[in-house]
Amino acid sequence: MTTPAIPKLKLISFKLCPYVQRTVITLLTKNVPYEIEYIDLNNPPEWFKALSPLGKVPVMQVNDDQVLFESSVIQEYVDEITPPSLHPVDPLVKAKNRAWIAFGGELMGMNGLHGIVHEQDQQACDKIIASIRSLLERLEQVHSGARFFNGETFNLIDAAYAPMLMRFELLKNHCDLDVLEGLPKLQAWQRELMTLEAVQSSVVPELPQLYRGMISHYDGVMAKRLK
Repeated sequence: MTTPAIPKLKLISFKLCPYVQRTVITLLTKNVPYEIEYIDLNNPPEWFKALSPLGKVPVMQVNDDQVLFESSVIQEYVDEITPPSLHPVDPLVKAKNRAWIAFGGELMGMNGLHGIVHEQDQQACDKIIASIRSLLERLEQVHSGARFFNGETFNLIDAAYAPMLMRFELLKNHCDLDVLEGLPKLQAWQRELMTLEAVQSSVVPELPQLYRGMISHYDGVMAKRLK
Protein backbone atom coordinates (compact mmCIF):
# COMPACT_ATOMS: atom_id res chain seq x y z
CA MET A 1 0.00 0.00 0.00
CA THR A 2 1.43 3.36 -1.05
CA THR A 3 1.81 5.95 1.70
CA PRO A 4 0.11 9.24 0.74
CA ALA A 5 2.48 12.11 0.05
CA ILE A 6 2.93 14.54 2.91
CA PRO A 7 1.37 17.90 1.99
CA LYS A 8 3.28 21.16 2.05
CA LEU A 9 3.12 22.44 5.63
CA LYS A 10 3.73 26.01 6.77
CA LEU A 11 3.36 27.29 10.32
CA ILE A 12 2.70 30.93 11.21
CA SER A 13 3.49 32.05 14.74
CA PHE A 14 5.73 34.33 16.79
CA LYS A 15 9.09 33.50 18.30
CA LEU A 16 7.96 33.20 21.92
CA CYS A 17 4.86 31.10 21.24
CA PRO A 18 4.81 27.89 23.31
CA TYR A 19 1.80 26.52 21.45
CA VAL A 20 3.48 26.31 18.06
CA GLN A 21 6.45 24.62 19.70
CA ARG A 22 4.52 21.41 20.42
CA THR A 23 3.84 21.02 16.69
CA VAL A 24 7.43 21.84 15.75
CA ILE A 25 8.66 19.17 18.19
CA THR A 26 6.29 16.68 16.58
CA LEU A 27 7.49 17.61 13.08
CA LEU A 28 11.15 17.35 14.06
CA THR A 29 10.65 14.05 15.89
CA LYS A 30 9.06 12.58 12.76
CA ASN A 31 11.50 14.24 10.33
CA VAL A 32 8.70 15.99 8.45
CA PRO A 33 9.63 18.93 6.18
CA TYR A 34 7.95 22.22 7.09
CA GLU A 35 8.28 25.98 6.87
CA ILE A 36 7.70 28.48 9.65
CA GLU A 37 7.10 32.22 9.43
CA TYR A 38 7.23 34.48 12.46
CA ILE A 39 5.04 37.56 12.62
CA ASP A 40 4.62 40.50 15.00
CA LEU A 41 1.36 39.84 16.83
CA ASN A 42 1.22 43.48 17.91
CA ASN A 43 1.14 44.47 14.26
CA PRO A 44 -0.09 41.43 12.33
CA PRO A 45 -0.11 41.58 8.53
CA GLU A 46 -3.45 41.73 6.75
CA TRP A 47 -2.96 38.31 5.18
CA PHE A 48 -2.67 36.78 8.66
CA LYS A 49 -5.93 38.38 9.78
CA ALA A 50 -7.61 36.75 6.80
CA LEU A 51 -6.12 33.34 7.66
CA SER A 52 -6.73 33.16 11.42
CA PRO A 53 -10.42 33.17 12.47
CA LEU A 54 -9.53 34.16 16.04
CA GLY A 55 -6.49 36.27 15.22
CA LYS A 56 -4.34 33.85 17.22
CA VAL A 57 -1.28 31.74 16.52
CA PRO A 58 -0.31 29.14 15.62
CA VAL A 59 -1.91 28.73 12.23
CA MET A 60 -0.91 26.06 9.73
CA GLN A 61 -1.27 26.37 5.98
CA VAL A 62 -1.66 23.02 4.22
CA ASN A 63 -0.74 23.01 0.52
CA ASP A 64 -1.13 26.81 0.48
CA ASP A 65 -4.93 26.64 0.18
CA GLN A 66 -6.13 25.06 3.46
CA VAL A 67 -5.82 26.48 6.97
CA LEU A 68 -5.80 24.85 10.39
CA PHE A 69 -5.88 26.66 13.74
CA GLU A 70 -5.74 25.66 17.43
CA SER A 71 -2.43 24.12 18.49
CA SER A 72 -3.74 20.75 19.69
CA VAL A 73 -5.65 20.27 16.43
CA ILE A 74 -2.57 21.10 14.37
CA GLN A 75 -0.39 18.75 16.40
CA GLU A 76 -2.90 15.90 16.04
CA TYR A 77 -3.18 16.50 12.29
CA VAL A 78 0.59 16.31 11.83
CA ASP A 79 0.69 13.09 13.83
CA GLU A 80 -2.14 11.52 11.84
CA ILE A 81 -0.65 12.19 8.40
CA THR A 82 2.81 10.90 9.35
CA PRO A 83 2.47 7.33 10.66
CA PRO A 84 3.30 5.70 12.94
CA SER A 85 1.41 7.79 15.49
CA LEU A 86 3.13 9.20 18.55
CA HIS A 87 -0.03 8.50 20.53
CA PRO A 88 -0.26 5.29 22.60
CA VAL A 89 -2.06 2.44 20.81
CA ASP A 90 -4.48 1.64 23.63
CA PRO A 91 -7.66 3.76 23.13
CA LEU A 92 -8.14 4.40 26.85
CA VAL A 93 -4.52 5.45 27.41
CA LYS A 94 -4.74 7.66 24.31
CA ALA A 95 -7.93 9.30 25.60
CA LYS A 96 -6.37 9.88 29.02
CA ASN A 97 -3.31 11.42 27.36
CA ARG A 98 -5.56 13.81 25.44
CA ALA A 99 -7.27 14.78 28.69
CA TRP A 100 -3.93 15.49 30.37
CA ILE A 101 -2.80 17.50 27.35
CA ALA A 102 -5.90 19.67 27.85
CA PHE A 103 -5.01 19.86 31.55
CA GLY A 104 -1.64 21.27 30.51
CA GLY A 105 -3.43 24.11 28.76
CA GLU A 106 -4.71 25.27 32.14
CA LEU A 107 -1.14 25.40 33.39
CA MET A 108 -0.13 27.68 30.53
CA GLY A 109 -2.93 30.27 30.62
CA MET A 110 -3.53 33.48 32.55
CA ASN A 111 -4.31 31.39 35.64
CA GLY A 112 -1.01 29.61 35.09
CA LEU A 113 2.41 30.39 33.64
CA HIS A 114 1.29 33.41 31.59
CA GLY A 115 -0.41 34.83 34.67
CA ILE A 116 2.79 34.59 36.71
CA VAL A 117 4.72 36.53 34.08
CA HIS A 118 2.02 39.20 33.64
CA GLU A 119 0.83 39.72 37.23
CA GLN A 120 1.69 43.04 38.89
CA ASP A 121 0.28 42.31 42.33
CA GLN A 122 2.35 40.15 44.69
CA GLN A 123 -0.64 38.63 46.47
CA ALA A 124 -2.36 37.75 43.20
CA CYS A 125 0.88 36.29 41.85
CA ASP A 126 1.32 34.14 44.95
CA LYS A 127 -2.22 32.86 44.46
CA ILE A 128 -1.46 31.86 40.86
CA ILE A 129 1.74 30.11 41.92
CA ALA A 130 -0.17 28.18 44.60
CA SER A 131 -2.77 27.17 42.02
CA ILE A 132 -0.07 25.98 39.60
CA ARG A 133 1.60 24.00 42.36
CA SER A 134 -1.69 22.28 43.17
CA LEU A 135 -2.16 21.29 39.51
CA LEU A 136 1.44 20.15 39.17
CA GLU A 137 1.04 17.92 42.22
CA ARG A 138 -1.84 16.20 40.42
CA LEU A 139 0.34 15.78 37.34
CA GLU A 140 3.14 14.33 39.47
CA GLN A 141 0.75 11.65 40.72
CA VAL A 142 -0.18 10.40 37.23
CA HIS A 143 3.28 10.57 35.66
CA SER A 144 4.81 7.13 35.08
CA GLY A 145 8.06 8.01 36.84
CA ALA A 146 9.95 6.71 33.81
CA ARG A 147 11.77 8.74 31.14
CA PHE A 148 8.53 9.98 29.60
CA PHE A 149 4.93 10.51 30.68
CA ASN A 150 3.73 7.00 29.81
CA GLY A 151 6.99 5.09 30.21
CA GLU A 152 10.10 4.67 28.08
CA THR A 153 8.49 5.76 24.79
CA PHE A 154 8.23 9.39 23.66
CA ASN A 155 4.58 10.20 22.94
CA LEU A 156 2.57 13.18 21.74
CA ILE A 157 1.87 14.21 25.32
CA ASP A 158 5.61 14.65 25.90
CA ALA A 159 5.81 17.00 22.92
CA ALA A 160 2.79 18.89 24.28
CA TYR A 161 4.33 19.46 27.73
CA ALA A 162 7.91 20.20 26.64
CA PRO A 163 7.24 23.91 25.88
CA MET A 164 5.79 24.50 29.34
CA LEU A 165 8.62 22.64 31.07
CA MET A 166 11.16 24.63 29.04
CA ARG A 167 9.59 27.89 30.22
CA PHE A 168 9.54 26.69 33.82
CA GLU A 169 13.30 26.21 33.43
CA LEU A 170 13.67 29.74 32.04
CA LEU A 171 11.60 31.13 34.91
CA LYS A 172 13.90 29.38 37.36
CA ASN A 173 17.04 30.64 35.61
CA HIS A 174 15.84 34.23 35.21
CA CYS A 175 13.74 34.77 38.35
CA ASP A 176 14.86 32.06 40.78
CA LEU A 177 11.32 30.63 40.90
CA ASP A 178 11.22 26.83 40.84
CA VAL A 179 7.60 25.71 40.53
CA LEU A 180 8.74 22.08 40.21
CA GLU A 181 10.53 22.04 43.57
CA GLY A 182 9.68 18.88 45.49
CA LEU A 183 8.17 17.15 42.44
CA PRO A 184 10.89 14.64 41.50
CA LYS A 185 9.08 12.90 38.64
CA LEU A 186 8.30 16.18 36.90
CA GLN A 187 11.84 17.44 37.51
CA ALA A 188 13.31 14.29 35.94
CA TRP A 189 10.84 14.55 33.02
CA GLN A 190 11.89 18.15 32.45
CA ARG A 191 15.57 17.21 32.43
CA GLU A 192 14.98 14.33 30.01
CA LEU A 193 12.93 16.39 27.56
CA MET A 194 15.43 19.25 27.57
CA THR A 195 18.15 16.85 26.34
CA LEU A 196 16.21 15.95 23.18
CA GLU A 197 17.42 17.46 19.90
CA ALA A 198 13.83 17.89 18.69
CA VAL A 199 13.03 19.97 21.78
CA GLN A 200 16.21 22.08 21.66
CA SER A 201 15.77 22.76 17.94
CA SER A 202 12.08 23.63 18.23
CA VAL A 203 12.76 27.22 19.34
CA VAL A 204 14.84 30.11 18.08
CA PRO A 205 18.35 30.25 19.62
CA GLU A 206 17.60 33.58 21.28
CA LEU A 207 14.56 32.30 23.20
CA PRO A 208 16.14 32.76 26.69
CA GLN A 209 16.89 36.42 25.92
CA LEU A 210 13.45 36.97 24.39
CA TYR A 211 11.75 35.40 27.40
CA ARG A 212 13.73 37.56 29.79
CA GLY A 213 12.81 40.60 27.70
CA MET A 214 9.13 39.67 27.86
CA ILE A 215 9.25 39.38 31.65
CA SER A 216 10.94 42.78 31.86
CA HIS A 217 8.43 44.32 29.45
CA TYR A 218 5.43 43.36 31.58
CA ASP A 219 7.13 44.98 34.59
CA GLY A 220 5.29 42.75 37.05
CA VAL A 221 6.23 40.76 40.11
CA MET A 222 8.60 38.51 38.14
CA ALA A 223 10.36 41.51 36.57
CA LYS A 224 11.46 42.56 40.05
CA ARG A 225 13.02 39.11 40.54
CA LEU A 226 15.09 39.14 37.35
CA LYS A 227 18.70 38.21 37.99
